[in-house]
Amino acid sequence: MPRALLLENIDPVAVETLSAAGYEVESVRGALDEADLIAALDGVHLLGIRSKTQVSASALERHPGLAAVGAFCIGTNQIDLGAAAAAGVAVFNAPYSNTRSVVELAIAEIISLARRLNDRDRALHAGIWDKSATGSHEIRGRTLGIVGYGNIGSQLSVLAEALGMRVLFYDLEDKLALGNAQACGSLDELLERAETVTLHVDGRAGNAGLFGAQQFARMRPRSLFLNLSRGFVVDHEALREHVLSGHIAGAAVDVFPDEPREQGDPFDSVLRGLPNVILTPHVGGSTQEAQYDIGRFVAGKLADYARTGTTTLSVNLPAVALHGSSAARFALLHRNVPGVLARVDALVGEHGLNVDGQVLATRGELGYVVTDVNGGLPPALLTALEALPETVRLTTFPRYR
Repeated sequence: MPRALLLENIDPVAVETLSAAGYEVESVRGALDEADLIAALDGVHLLGIRSKTQVSASALERHPGLAAVGAFCIGTNQIDLGAAAAAGVAVFNAPYSNTRSVVELAIAEIISLARRLNDRDRALHAGIWDKSATGSHEIRGRTLGIVGYGNIGSQLSVLAEALGMRVLFYDLEDKLALGNAQACGSLDELLERAETVTLHVDGRAGNAGLFGAQQFARMRPRSLFLNLSRGFVVDHEALREHVLSGHIAGAAVDVFPDEPREQGDPFDSVLRGLPNVILTPHVGGSTQEAQYDIGRFVAGKLADYARTGTTTLSVNLPAVALHGSSAARFALLHRNVPGVLARVDALVGEHGLNVDGQVLATRGELGYVVTDVNGGLPPALLTALEALPETVRLTTFPRYR
């Protein structure tokens, strides 16, 4: 019975989905370090993780039986995607499932910071009645600057505008503005015009240290700042200094450069205890609705790939989907050089088979071809396909045998 390993407390719907697809599923609450992951992957065909577990080239090389990795989150920077592709391991993620949850948290925190609700809450819990409008503002009519106008940033733009905010955004790519949002030509322009700045950039290495002392100094006095993207993007020492000086009137941070691995582990940050600063433990996408959708979506992608070879929305392999019900199917991941498809089809013909359906796609140095044939797959054909010098991985599918 094929095995699936799910780490980091992935929603039970993923277990249900993979179990229904014929997998023996082991679900582990926490993350694993590299040594423990390497040991746990023995005999595992499908791996599911979230953001804490690092899937290294070493772990992939030691387990050639691993077919696919599912990142049950948005980011995939915790996985060595190049090494996974070279090993023929497909990687899938959930780029849209928790978008709404992150956006709602950002809206809630913008309002909370503008009204200084965090400070009011602390005072009342301490037995102090501090009923005052000092430092408390509506967000209607204020200017929001969104850094990163992808799925989350653009949806935040729409909701913020519906609440009466003016919206500016900055992105490295040319993006279509939604509603009345205005694109800024540079990050500096956005910082000089916006009264609230929120970061929604991706995890690419080039974003490390994106926001530091220079950027905070560029922001308007008494601005608000939010980061719900990646922990390594922001210099927290610089943020602390600008909060203490009063230049930044409030901040909300959901992600940190170093985060505890297990729930309940101790946490420390230079931002703890600061006035009008909201700290949340990387829960932007942690709603029951989002986790259910992520579990269903990514587990479904893993099951489809294992059952039919479909790589639609894979982040590291060419995208292929072949619909059919032939007697047999195989998929060949190969180096992207001319003539491979012709040799594949010639081998199929040499073994007395016809091609009923076939789809080929390429991505960089890799090509991926899924082929349906009209009869069983002779062992000699599979041996010949594996012997092709360009072959990276050959897969056959039980549904079609």
